[in-house]
Amino acid sequence: MADHIQIGKEGERIAKAYLQRQGYRIYRWNVQVSHEELDIIAYDPIEKCLVFAEVKSRSKDDKHYSPSLNLTTEKKRHILRAARRWVAAKKYEGSWRIDLICIAGKRVVDHLIEVNLKLNGRS
Repeated sequence: MADHIQIGKEGERIAKAYLQRQGYRIYRWNVQVSHEELDIIAYDPIEKCLVFAEVKSRSKDDKHYSPSLNLTTEKKRHILRAARRWVAAKKYEGSWRIDLICIAGKRVVDHLIEVNLKLNGRS
């Protein structure tokens, strides 16, 4: 397995454990929706909403290069499209949001709740 795939899988494991410690319930992970993937689908019991968590991982913690920099406009578009398709397919009528969990050096360095996914003035 390539190094970047191992780093990504380890990051997702760390993110799931982190969310569980925060009280979230993990429903599924690595969910294929059409040609896109949702990293983690969880439930936030405090906000009472479904969370589609995108995980960005780096092998080392570098204050000059946050894992969040890997959340490109194209990736934002894919996440939003996948989340909307999942919600429609499941006929889910509750509230939902998209979070970004950044992993560096095998630890959570940031959890951005309700990531801004505006794409050129569109959402």
